[in-house]
Amino acid sequence: MSAFSYRLRLWLFVFIAFLAALNVAAPWGDDLALRGQFLLRAVTAVGAVVCGVVVARQVTGSARWWRLLLCAGILAWLVGEALWWAGGGATDGREASDVGLFAYLVCPFFAMAAVILLVRSSRGAVVRNPLGATSVAATVIDGLVAGASFTVLAALGNFGGWTVAALPHSGIAAIDTGFVWAELVVVVSALVLAMVYAPNRPYRSNFLLLAGGIMAMASGDRVVAYFESIGSDDGQRWGGVGLVIGTTMLAYAMLDWRPSVAEDDGSSANGLDWAQMILPYLGFLGTAQLAAYHELHGHHLSPLVIWILLLMALLITIRQVLAVRSLHLLAVRLLRAQRGLAHQVFHDSLTGLPNRLMFAQKLDEARRGGQFVLIFVDLDDFKEVNDRFGHAAGDELLCAVGERLRRCVGETDTLARIGGDEFAILVEGDMEPEVVADRLCIALRNPFAVQGSSVRVRASMGLVRSGSDALSQTTDDLLRQADISMYAGKRLGKNTAVVYQPSAGVRADFPTVLREAAGGVPEGFSLAYQPVVSLPDGTPRAVEVLARWTAPNGIRISPETFVAVAESAGLGAILDALVLDMACRDVAAVGLDVDIHVNIGAARLGNLA
Repeated sequence: MSAFSYRLRLWLFVFIAFLAALNVAAPWGDDLALRGQFLLRAVTAVGAVVCGVVVARQVTGSARWWRLLLCAGILAWLVGEALWWAGGGATDGREASDVGLFAYLVCPFFAMAAVILLVRSSRGAVVRNPLGATSVAATVIDGLVAGASFTVLAALGNFGGWTVAALPHSGIAAIDTGFVWAELVVVVSALVLAMVYAPNRPYRSNFLLLAGGIMAMASGDRVVAYFESIGSDDGQRWGGVGLVIGTTMLAYAMLDWRPSVAEDDGSSANGLDWAQMILPYLGFLGTAQLAAYHELHGHHLSPLVIWILLLMALLITIRQVLAVRSLHLLAVRLLRAQRGLAHQVFHDSLTGLPNRLMFAQKLDEARRGGQFVLIFVDLDDFKEVNDRFGHAAGDELLCAVGERLRRCVGETDTLARIGGDEFAILVEGDMEPEVVADRLCIALRNPFAVQGSSVRVRASMGLVRSGSDALSQTTDDLLRQADISMYAGKRLGKNTAVVYQPSAGVRADFPTVLREAAGGVPEGFSLAYQPVVSLPDGTPRAVEVLARWTAPNGIRISPETFVAVAESAGLGAILDALVLDMACRDVAAVGLDVDIHVNIGAARLGNLA
């Protein structure tokens, strides 16, 4: 629907409401005002029937039938009104004829059928509220408040039993009272369904207008009965305003209110949500005003009305408590949703570990705070696992690797998955990178179970140690340095741990360095000794010799890497002899009388035997 069409309908509605209000003032006399009231009712009712028939011819199914049923109800009411006025009922106080009475009595049934069919025509119109029992209780209370409000309005008018001015103009108390209760059922049903009608569902605007029209007409009819019961001659004019407004709203309800694609941005639905906020209190507000008017004009409220008003006050109080509770539940759910979104933003969806974004923040904090070691871990030949077992098994392996690495880091350290088969670890504090790398290698040494098979995982690691220039480096610089070190290790043979040095561009080739040493100690080669003691007295029994090599470019190469490269180059025996000779000289130089444990390549074990 275009904006122009919407404004045109709005101004037409305002014009009709203005005429009805002007007629109440009766500037041209009571008699003409009464006739003008009937004329306005007739014109708006005929307009509603015309709108319904025209639109019904353009639609099919339930969308057609609820309009036709509503047209039948309006037409029956119009026939009853015409017969009553023609018989002098409005001027002489006569009862409606049998035909007119029948026409009035079938109106609530047509209205109720139209309400039910309109709701059914939009599947999913009534959606269960996520607040559960709180919402159900609030809806029940809204229905009770609406029923109590209409009951007070009917009770103030003596349920229409003392006058023929109100519908159905029968003059028989039992019929008039039964008609009032039929109106009550239709009004409460329409109000409750309007409260639970889901936003953004088809025909919601139509239903709100339909419910509003029914409530306006029923309330106008009861206002007529009230003014007649207190002896006022203005009942027909005042109550007639509700009847005119009601038939106009019913006419609008049968129009097509679907927005165009350009306008369907949800704003209209959000605006209609105000209806759900104000509808429960309209009846209470109107009833309170009418009760105040009743007392101020010297009339006393009956005990029944007083008790119903007290009940309504209690229900409204409970409704407010439920509203506050609903707001609290919504706030809690919103907080949980925000936390969930924050977790999704900063964590990996597969492993649950922090992601690259969160790791970058932690790294930025660490480089400003002190010493740290940054480790970039890339699983070697991970593609083979995906090719052999499938991507689901690969995801399972990544989760298992992440869990095992998690157990290796401290509570203050950060482990993150930064993409694919790559992990990053931030160890805060003054710690040697090699110690951390050895710990991680040991953690990954045991095989992983993948779909009934045993899979060994090896990883290449790039390590960056914080230095004096850490503050001048960005987090991207540090990650890039760790990445360079990791790929340098992969070029050396994978399953490596390489510490980044500024001269990382210089070539590192252990076999070449070993040959150039010509039996001497290669540049950057050294031994580390790990004592072996007896417990519990801690008496030294032996030392285990560990080979270490720092390449000419400053990168510390893991023993598993340069030993494997030396074996591949046929220099394993020379390396074993070098290690044994250096270990014997060092132990003799310090005067230790302990055994020496030296790792020897498997290819030479047979020769030693």
